[in-house]
Amino acid sequence: MPIVPYQHGGGQVPLQSFLPSVSSTSPASDILPTYTPAYITQIPNHPPSFAPDASTRSSIDIVIDHSSQQQSFEQAPKSSLVSADESVDESSIQMKGRKPAIAAVGTLLSLATVSQIYQHALFPNITPISERAEERSWVASSHSWLDRKACNWFGLCGLSHLSRLGWTSSENHKEQKTALAGDVKGEEKVDLGEFWKDASAVTNPDDWPDDERRAREVPQYVLDYAPLIHLYSGEEFWPCDIAEHLIHTTPHLNYTPLQATSDHPNLTNLDDLNRWGRSVYLQSDDNVEDRPKWLGGETNIPNAPDDSDLESNWPEYDDLVEADPPKDKDGKVPSWWNVGLGDTSDRGGVRPPPGAHTTPVPVPVGTSEGEEVVPRPGEDWQPELGRRKLGKKVVGGRSDAPAVLVLVEKDNGVVDAFWFFFYSYNLGNKVFNVRFGNHVGDWEHTVVRFQHGKPKAVFFSEHSFGEAYTYDALEKVGKRPVGYSATGTHAMYAIPGTHPYVLPGGILHDETDRGPLWDPLLNLYSYTYDYKTDRLLSSNLTPQAPIGWFYFGGHWGDKFYPLNDPRQYRFVGQYHYVNGPLGPRYKNLGRKEICQGNDECLLKHGLGPKRIRRLKRFPEVGEGEEMTEADVRRFFGPEQEAKPAES
Repeated sequence: MPIVPYQHGGGQVPLQSFLPSVSSTSPASDILPTYTPAYITQIPNHPPSFAPDASTRSSIDIVIDHSSQQQSFEQAPKSSLVSADESVDESSIQMKGRKPAIAAVGTLLSLATVSQIYQHALFPNITPISERAEERSWVASSHSWLDRKACNWFGLCGLSHLSRLGWTSSENHKEQKTALAGDVKGEEKVDLGEFWKDASAVTNPDDWPDDERRAREVPQYVLDYAPLIHLYSGEEFWPCDIAEHLIHTTPHLNYTPLQATSDHPNLTNLDDLNRWGRSVYLQSDDNVEDRPKWLGGETNIPNAPDDSDLESNWPEYDDLVEADPPKDKDGKVPSWWNVGLGDTSDRGGVRPPPGAHTTPVPVPVGTSEGEEVVPRPGEDWQPELGRRKLGKKVVGGRSDAPAVLVLVEKDNGVVDAFWFFFYSYNLGNKVFNVRFGNHVGDWEHTVVRFQHGKPKAVFFSEHSFGEAYTYDALEKVGKRPVGYSATGTHAMYAIPGTHPYVLPGGILHDETDRGPLWDPLLNLYSYTYDYKTDRLLSSNLTPQAPIGWFYFGGHWGDKFYPLNDPRQYRFVGQYHYVNGPLGPRYKNLGRKEICQGNDECLLKHGLGPKRIRRLKRFPEVGEGEEMTEADVRRFFGPEQEAKPAES
């Protein structure tokens, strides 16, 4: 393109840019700047055939203002000098630069929303008043500011404690504090029978008045229909003796020891601790994460009977047919179903406790537990114990851990036989490989209800409450109903297998199988109990049995650990370690229906496969079983009642 010089010493510009446009509709250039119009002084008649020298070359004079040209270039935006694609790229870069800030703001808003929902909606609904009263001090026990804030704002407490590194003691401190001969399997055991003798008791039934003899008598039919319990084959924590449990624990008022570790209460005077109020806990002398020998009760595994038969003849549950609901000849509910006055609410019943009360009386809350990862059902600990032939005689083994029988007489010829089983440790279950619901001490029970000497129904305690069955529906060995104890949690079930609860999809479940068969008749202490007068008597079978332990109003294990304890964490109301349980006295012994809870009691009439898949829901969560406020007022005075935490 021809180039012409500026007439005033300026640079050269393309000639075509200054010629008149061929088309009047052509758009103005967006790229080239606009200049002052040019004045044409001379135009040749035809293009030259050679390149003329400067003296003869025709030119176009262009008036140019250098200062305005320079200013125009300086003021022109840079974007006007790049292509459209480059403009889009720059916009994308700017948007990408804003994305992290937008994401950060969105995350903060989401966290703030979740925090508000937890603090104002979820936390008040899942946290009982007794726990809220301690919430501030419990959270404040953590030494980490971040941990305290995560706990208060989101309910995620002790995240750093998920690592097991700080749970166990150093090698120099792992030795069991109070070692007894026989804690290790194979050693000769200490005879704990002496601990079960009350020196002040009148031990000869012949010396009892007639009415007392009758009140203490255990009818033969109660023994004839005593349950047999299959423990889990892969169990880690077997039945234990409460007498030995007292040797390895020290009473604490919350977290403060009440006496020296060498000064242990016994089964006769344990109720003396009630003078300290309701917040007494039997705290383990050992770190339970070190798994001291006494905690597992390995020496109490039921032995194999000498006459055990290795053949198997167990029923197939798919073949069982549900029976019709029990009805009398007029089609009415049988008289044994709902009997008596009911126990007082302070002991888990429905009847108001003595005295005037201005506030509602809650019922006892079962300890919340989680899911367990269990061995496969086929991996029996001792296979011969899982292969019994049904029929003829008692085929269960004896455990060195005694069972406790409490007999409660009610109206209409009804008698409830409560069989209590104690374990020194409850291993909670896991949810997504995180364990919840561990606690020291564990009371489980089975109830057989009789009317006029005939068995009518059986109840198995499961977590918060449990399930009831007609006697005819259950598996039996001869006349004796068979129950199953779940691994770790020791929840009671009517059949072996997997038992989901609370969460869908079997995420949370118990596991039972035909492990060692325990016959509680071979080692038991028995009592009779008048729930109307709250009077416990040792029975004619074990007249020397002490009764003080029954009236103990505290917890049979540690208080839930503070947040600064590396073994403790809590996620949305569920603790790794919860309170030890209350004793048998607070299990609603005077219940009108056979179920432990006071809500609707469902009596099952069969053991079909649907029973296995049914999802059971237990709403209670929190730090563990607590005494009712009515019980607190009755036994410890109003000053011991839990007060709501200050806002």
